[in-house]
Amino acid sequence: MLYFVGTPIGNLKDISFRALEVLREVDEIACEDTRHSLGLLNAYEIKKPLFSYHKFNEKEAGEKIIEKLKAGKNIALITDAGMPVISDPGNILTKMLIENGEEFTVIPGACAFVSALVLSGLDSGRFCFLGFMPEKSGERKAFLEKYKNLDVTLIFYSAPHDVKKDIESIYSVFGDRRAVAVKEITKIHEKSLRFNLKEGLDGEQKGEFVILVEGAKEQNDNLKLTEKEHIELYIKNGMDKKEALKAVAKERGVSKSSLYKYTIEENL
Repeated sequence: MLYFVGTPIGNLKDISFRALEVLREVDEIACEDTRHSLGLLNAYEIKKPLFSYHKFNEKEAGEKIIEKLKAGKNIALITDAGMPVISDPGNILTKMLIENGEEFTVIPGACAFVSALVLSGLDSGRFCFLGFMPEKSGERKAFLEKYKNLDVTLIFYSAPHDVKKDIESIYSVFGDRRAVAVKEITKIHEKSLRFNLKEGLDGEQKGEFVILVEGAKEQNDNLKLTEKEHIELYIKNGMDKKEALKAVAKERGVSKSSLYKYTIEENL
């Protein structure tokens, strides 16, 4: 059996009893970075043979895992932090396991984007996890264009050296929206930074970030009209001046007093 085991994303205590039990009982553990994983394993006094499984050797290491499973071994796969497969190595392996008729299961654990969604305060009823954006600017723009009209919270992963570029790219395609950048999740310096895409993110960007952006709002064609045209439309539709001002002010997100001048100028 192959076990995909979720590991802590910051605080070493965020690991389940079941995960520790599996890590103690398997024959070998495949790690994204064996040196990094030793910190977790040593903390829980787990001594097992380790071997590397990362994005640069997924196919080769996957074949090695298949051989071990066929030989009757039980293998656990862990990444540096969080759930394997989710923006981490493992997706290629799931396909190889299915093709070879090998059994696998998951031992649930911490996942950065789920925790960030809770911390963000944005709509969690419906969301879309998009992971890391493409590196090339053309591919990045095309990628974002596919999702800009979704009316659900959009979630991205971002490396510290990409945060500024990622936010600028999102703004260039989505326009201004509310956003939250969450970092150091489960650690002492955990922070949820709320901002508008237009303003960007202030301060030093250290550590891995989860960037969450509110979904697209339903397009209101009335907002394409000038203020005067907008007011005239409602008056022509039977509203009196007071009702029209109130409706237009609400739709445009402005005060009624700021619109009153248009009724005076045009004798509405």
